Amino acid sequence: MKQIKFIFTGPPGAGKTTAIATISEFPPVSTDVFSTDGLAKVKEKTTVAMDFGQITLDNGQKIGLYGTPGQQRFKFMWEILVQGGLGLIVLVDNRRPEPLKDLEAYLDNFADFIDETDAVIGVTCSDIKDTPSIDDYQELLQKRGQVFPTFAIDARNKDDVLFLLNALLTCLELS
Repeated sequence: MKQIKFIFTGPPGAGKTTAIATISEFPPVSTDVFSTDGLAKVKEKTTVAMDFGQITLDNGQKIGLYGTPGQQRFKFMWEILVQGGLGLIVLVDNRRPEPLKDLEAYLDNFADFIDETDAVIGVTCSDIKDTPSIDDYQELLQKRGQVFPTFAIDARNKDDVLFLLNALLTCLELS
């Protein structure tokens, strides 16, 4: 059985590394280093290449979980990581100043990959900052002519992350 490859992306601090660690069956391989730029005020470490974990479904199917660096300066890694990927999970941190613009930026940057596969969106930290709402995200997608399942999640909660994964699997089965 061939391994499925899913990509987690989103801005720094959105929960990519945490989400992968939450569901991976082994401690994820991570390329986190100490932040040295303005990001250091927000988080101590940042991913510079990728995170990697794996989960095995009940049917024995293995899914490789790949997390992209969040910072634009590591964008060259995004193009490498999507090669052979079957789906995209975009995580957006609702606490950031402009999370809707963050979502648009990642949808634009991964547009070619999304066109070939599918995507789901997980909004993190909506329990801390409740605006924009999930309806606001859906409205943005509608204006863009896109339809992606969008959910408020906690990247530390295994059930939430598995729900996103299952939503993406369902989208891929239906497409």
